[in-house]
Amino acid sequence: MEIRVLRYFLTVVREQSITKAADVLHITQPTLSRQLAQMEDEIGVRLFERGSRRITLTNEGLLLRRRAEEILQLVDKTEKELVEQDEQIEGKITVGCGEIASVQILPDLFENFHKKYPLVTFDIYTATADHVKDQMDRGLVDVGLLLEPIDIEKYDFIRLDMKERWVVVMRPDCPLAEKEHVTAHELSELPLIMPRRLKVRSELASWFGGYYESLNVLFTSNLSTNSSVMVNRGLAYSIVIEGMLPMWDQSKITYRPLYPPLTATSVLAWKRGQPFSAASTKFIEHIKCFLGMDCP
Repeated sequence: MEIRVLRYFLTVVREQSITKAADVLHITQPTLSRQLAQMEDEIGVRLFERGSRRITLTNEGLLLRRRAEEILQLVDKTEKELVEQDEQIEGKITVGCGEIASVQILPDLFENFHKKYPLVTFDIYTATADHVKDQMDRGLVDVGLLLEPIDIEKYDFIRLDMKERWVVVMRPDCPLAEKEHVTAHELSELPLIMPRRLKVRSELASWFGGYYESLNVLFTSNLSTNSSVMVNRGLAYSIVIEGMLPMWDQSKITYRPLYPPLTATSVLAWKRGQPFSAASTKFIEHIKCFLGMDCP
């Protein structure tokens, strides 16, 4: 399967028409049709449902689209890295992170590094630690700011001192907002939004103790922003890491810490043995120096 043909395939998917895609690609429609037919023959599956007005993807086509996007993203990233010059570092560094308080360390890291290497830019990928780690494994994220617990056997990392505090998000007019903190007993019969990450839910299960099995979990969610929309409508209470909540409008959404307190730590990590670009290598060195480890 050639990279060129994958680009053809994604262009057809985007345009929903072989004729329009051929115009975009500046090739003839018969040539494009032949290339796609050969790809289907090589793979042994049908990728398109060809209608009278537009084409749609089969289930196999949907899977290939997802994988093709990942492959081409990695190819483009690799091509850019290969043309970087040591004497004038440039390029893009992708940093993955969740909505956690430790993100506050990133502006200083970026600012100081950018002063030294002004041609380097950053791509911030926001997702849960599991998704960020998956992108790191695929070579699509260079450095991850990961909320523990997380399996980091394959990574070099620096554990940060900042504690991430677990809280309950609620409407400011609800009775729990009158309290300084919230207990497991007070949450045990309320509709809740819980994190999707299984390892995180295990931590919360230990905190809830005997109440956990009978909790009224109405939603699960991977990031606090969307779950807070549900909270604002009065549908449930969301249990999340405090993260950036102090920056939100407390007249619309507020929160209280769990009691007994439940905290977590986070790590800055990068994959061990990964071949990094010159810019990413310099940035990892910068992280180590900035956080008091060995400086080059």
